[in-house]
Amino acid sequence: MAQSPSLLLVAHGTREAAGPAVIERIAAAVQRRIGVDVRVAYVDVIGPTVAEALAAIRGPAVVVPAFLAAGYHVRHDLPAQIRNSRRGDEVVVTAALGPSPGLALAMGRRLHAAGWRRGDRVVFAAAGSSDPHALTEVATAADLLGRMLSPTGPALTPTYITTASPSTSELLAQPGPTDRPTLIVPYLLAPGRFHQWLQELGTDAVAEPIGAHPHVVELIVQRYRSAIRGYTCAV
Repeated sequence: MAQSPSLLLVAHGTREAAGPAVIERIAAAVQRRIGVDVRVAYVDVIGPTVAEALAAIRGPAVVVPAFLAAGYHVRHDLPAQIRNSRRGDEVVVTAALGPSPGLALAMGRRLHAAGWRRGDRVVFAAAGSSDPHALTEVATAADLLGRMLSPTGPALTPTYITTASPSTSELLAQPGPTDRPTLIVPYLLAPGRFHQWLQELGTDAVAEPIGAHPHVVELIVQRYRSAIRGYTCAV
């Protein structure tokens, strides 16, 4: 009986220890769900690199980009690193994780945990990108969350921590309801310097990153199962 392909979960990378810890928890949860070998790699900042992780995997692999939008790292860096690994003929790459209704639900839960109540001001903060495709996906994610929080209310404007505009700090400088708290909901998968920067902006609360939420685990499982339909394997 053929062996099931391994799953390689590829994230951005951060030197903040809490970030990789979250990615490892997600990988462990996925492995428990599907019962196959799940590894972790990073496209930047820290290792193992994509090439290093693929070199340690025997047989085919499904690469799932643990990114919330398909920006430069997903569309350029990751394919280049896979080509350089000389394992490209044994690798299938899935779509990134977002945007999706499941991620919107996960962000809503994080926002509720931070103390959000209907009518509070919500600022949607994403990492930012110079890739128009990624910015379109972020706008879709903001729209999904906004509709979930208030189906008949105003649209939720996406803001960006870096690169794109409007910046999160610019939107916060605009006047909001004076009698209601302002909460930031980060469109971030794991903690790192971006989340730390948001916490330094002086708002009433900053929700936690999406993290190892069951909806994230389910998205990755779905990506893997869709990818292996082309393989002859036992799953």
